[in-house]
Amino acid sequence: MARFTSFDGTELAYREAGQGAPLVVLAGGPGRASAYLETLGGLDAYRRLVVLDNRGTGESAEPADPFTYRRDMLVHDVEMLRRHLGLERVDVLGHSAGAGIAMGFAADHPDRVGKLVLLTPALRSVGLSPEQSDWDAFLAARADQPWFESATTALRRTAEGDVSVENRVAASPLLYARWDERAQAHANAELGQWKYQVALGYNAEGAFVPGVLRRALADFDHPVLVYACSADPISPVRRCVELAELFPEATVHVHEGVGHYPWVEEPDHVAKQIATFLDS
Repeated sequence: MARFTSFDGTELAYREAGQGAPLVVLAGGPGRASAYLETLGGLDAYRRLVVLDNRGTGESAEPADPFTYRRDMLVHDVEMLRRHLGLERVDVLGHSAGAGIAMGFAADHPDRVGKLVLLTPALRSVGLSPEQSDWDAFLAARADQPWFESATTALRRTAEGDVSVENRVAASPLLYARWDERAQAHANAELGQWKYQVALGYNAEGAFVPGVLRRALADFDHPVLVYACSADPISPVRRCVELAELFPEATVHVHEGVGHYPWVEEPDHVAKQIATFLDS
């Protein structure tokens, strides 16, 4: 892992994989170490991946002030990483909650972004979170699965205040289209990767001002790929289409039959689709 010092003196870590033009990759969770991203299905065969461990996660240090875990504050770490790399402009990919950071970076530093990839993006930062009707339709479609009762019980415990990582993992079958050995191993890895306090800080009061971000994104005229997956309850396709409409130049790719972590289920498709966008 390589390291740099961010705006407040916190030492942050990032890993690099592959060759070619750099792509800064931002992890979600929020609060999960970036190791869960792996190589995004082999995207490192096309690009040099620069994968940041957000502050307080993975190999990055915990900040002195937990206020800096907030989503809008994490944008400053991305800018400091860009400066550390000595790059005038960078392509950026954000997964899930990392997409919220990526959109904040695009809004605050539009001239520093080349292309933007929002991979199964969390949508709270722009006021497009799934509605109850989205969840109802999704759960109805999965009700015949053998794990359904235990996963939805865990989901209910979350709503009642159980914030343990064990409970998160118990609900995780809902995030994959196929709950096979590969998916189970990927989900279980979260036991050693996720930190509640970091997640809490990401979502702290003031982190989300959707109207302000939406207005800023309306002026972001660089190419944007919104990558949606048909079996993903976090980023419903219809909401991803609405997200793309906020940008002047955005396209939506709908990956059928996969969930929130598409590179786990169909890695080649993910890598090739993103590489094609970045190189177009």
